[in-house]
Amino acid sequence: MRDASVTLTWADGDYTFRLGWGEMVMLQEACDAGPYEVYERLTGKRWRVQDIAAVIRLGLIGGGVEPTKALAMVRDYVESRPPLENLPFARGILMIGIMGAPDGEQPGEAQGEAAGAGSTTSPTGSSE
Repeated sequence: MRDASVTLTWADGDYTFRLGWGEMVMLQEACDAGPYEVYERLTGKRWRVQDIAAVIRLGLIGGGVEPTKALAMVRDYVESRPPLENLPFARGILMIGIMGAPDGEQPGEAQGEAAGAGSTTSPTGSSE
């Protein structure tokens, strides 16, 4: 089913990310651009750090994480890390949000291929 969700091993565990209609509207407001324009920035060389953070935060919220926890996670695992570490995740989450997960494939596999990432694990250090 193409429900625009994907479960990935990210940060400190496995999380479901989903960018539904409401999250896409919030993404437009956060990035001052439509979802596909943000996707084009993420796949090119014109991305902004806010593009990465907003996609991941809103994807977590759409996947069921409470907004305050999603914000804290983005601060710990996105904003305190090099941007390129999370760029493939943001790219894949947004692609699946726009097009849905391909039928017959595991969403994590499609995300990894689309993002060009060999792994869906984000190496993170302790925030303590």
